[in-house]
Amino acid sequence: MLTALIESPLLLLFVVAGIGYGIGSLKILGTNLGVAAVLFVGLAFGALSPDLHVPDIIIFLGLTIFVYTIGLSSGPAFFATFRQRGTRDITFVASMLVFSAILTVGIHYLFGFEKSITAGLFAGSFTNTPSLAGLLDAISNAPWSEERIQAESERGVIGYSLSYPMGVLGVMIAIKVVQTLFRVDYQKEEALLSREYPVKRKINSKTIEITKERAINKTIRDLKKEFEIDAVFGRVQFSNGETELTGWDTKFSIGDQVAVVGSKEEIERVGAVLGKIMPYQLSFDRSEYDTRRIFVSNPKVAGQKLATLSLNERFSAIITRVRRGDIDLLANSNTVLELGDRVRFVARRKDVPSIAKFFGDSYDALSKINLLSFGLGMALGIWLGMITFQFPGDVSFKLGFAGGPLIVALTLGGLRRTGPIVWTLPYSANLTLRQVGLILMLAGIGINSGHTFAATIFQVEGAYIFAAATMLAMTTTFSTLIIGYKVLKIPFSFLLGMVASQPAVLDYAFDQTKNKLPSIGYTLVLPVTLIGKIIIVQILFALL
Repeated sequence: MLTALIESPLLLLFVVAGIGYGIGSLKILGTNLGVAAVLFVGLAFGALSPDLHVPDIIIFLGLTIFVYTIGLSSGPAFFATFRQRGTRDITFVASMLVFSAILTVGIHYLFGFEKSITAGLFAGSFTNTPSLAGLLDAISNAPWSEERIQAESERGVIGYSLSYPMGVLGVMIAIKVVQTLFRVDYQKEEALLSREYPVKRKINSKTIEITKERAINKTIRDLKKEFEIDAVFGRVQFSNGETELTGWDTKFSIGDQVAVVGSKEEIERVGAVLGKIMPYQLSFDRSEYDTRRIFVSNPKVAGQKLATLSLNERFSAIITRVRRGDIDLLANSNTVLELGDRVRFVARRKDVPSIAKFFGDSYDALSKINLLSFGLGMALGIWLGMITFQFPGDVSFKLGFAGGPLIVALTLGGLRRTGPIVWTLPYSANLTLRQVGLILMLAGIGINSGHTFAATIFQVEGAYIFAAATMLAMTTTFSTLIIGYKVLKIPFSFLLGMVASQPAVLDYAFDQTKNKLPSIGYTLVLPVTLIGKIIIVQILFALL
């Protein structure tokens, strides 16, 4: 069997991926490793023989696909968050990077490591593969003999591979301890942030009867502006018994009843403003009106704001909510549709077929990837990652296979579309590609580092490196979480994304919060941390 695995890296890759994913799904003490288990299974297999190896291109392919897909999906939230709170949070993260560099210098002199091991230790403790690539590039450019360059490179890889596991596991442990210590209520955070960010939100529909004079003879446009109403008005049944769909210019009278869609708290507030909430749903004649959910699969619609579609004027229809993955979003004029969204609308029955054709409503189309936009975006990201940036003092760095694609993906995700080209991917396709990329990367790194890891871990120096990595990863994570949460009052869900420098840790953060808020913190600081760590690791190697 070992011979078969040596001769077929592809067989080895999928054996590790399958076993690792299975182990990661097992819950121990109420939690699990998730996809991170693939890394540890890879280390175990790689330790069996130095001949077990996966081509580096597989690792880089997985890394590139992962960061590109998560950048695409997080682009809009990244720019929105950056405008609201980016300067403070990025300054905080940069300060923590400087703190971690100082801590690394102290560890270097405490344990007496070679400088290449220390630099590799820094890269591994923060699970930053591009910074390892930057270190190896700096070593290869040093004015040394080929033998010394080879030896220093091996030391850097040893420091990286021995510290990498604690860069994953240590951060997870720190997250678990701090969230337990502070009794973090993720559901409460989610509720507080739900108005600003597209997180999972429970949306209800209630009937409100107009009884307040202040709601009379005012258009819905004026009412929403005056009372800052964050809800959607659907059908209205006038006091004379007639029913129609509301529009921006609809005006109410005493006794009118209107269907309102929104969060429970917002509906209660709107009920108090306009009148009273009725204990029943507003009935209507389904022979004239109908309510449906349809898929957005038309590329011409994707990336467009609802306001630009003029749906109410075209079809006399109202979109009340948009379901994106497992998240329900309350529809408003600024809601931007994406491929794979399911829109819920109320419309005249005769208009339903035309509306379905307008949005596409094709599940098959959502299973396909637009290789034009995907290929161009990936190519741009890889090209950007290849560019060498030069700084004074012979310090240079490349964004690599992580930084380049991430920055391009964030930009394209924020744009959503350029003319006829839709950059975003259907939700299901994005999620699938992201998972595949993550598994390829973790399995490859684990297999290729396994033998070096096993050969060094049981030596005295190996134990010191492992202990130093534990100190560095956990101290930095504890400090970031505690200062960020208690001093700067940053939502803990965002902080989890900020410390999740490794995709498996981000997956663990999602499992803890049960929402996607950590991805906002992750994408906000990842460009800064990637570049910062690449620069720091080369400075450590040059100065120690």
